[in-house]
Amino acid sequence: MDYFSSNSMLLMEKSMNFLWTKQAAISDNIANAETPNYKAKIVTFEESLREKMEQALHSATPRTNLRDTLENANFSVITAQESNRMDDNGVNTTEQMVELVRNAYQIQYVMQSISSDLSMLRTAINGK
Repeated sequence: MDYFSSNSMLLMEKSMNFLWTKQAAISDNIANAETPNYKAKIVTFEESLREKMEQALHSATPRTNLRDTLENANFSVITAQESNRMDDNGVNTTEQMVELVRNAYQIQYVMQSISSDLSMLRTAINGK
């Protein structure tokens, strides 16, 4: 197995896909904050990953492959059903702005991790 198909790279790839999808959902939520009957979108990944890890831990097969577990963990987009507003809009703009900033920091962290890993690989290739 090569470096680009390692478990850590797969997890970082899955994380970036999740974070970009979450960023788009938050942006949609903010853009539709005044649209009547609009329900906020919520993107989840951690729950799926945790569920797949627990299934692998308790599976009948004693040595479930970590890679298979990571590949089977996917994010999901859920539409919230709750609304506290008279126009039945389910977007809390303040909450969405906080999530937008939090998500941006998470994207930055994952990008730094990818960059660091690739920098180490470049150093190993160059021999310096």
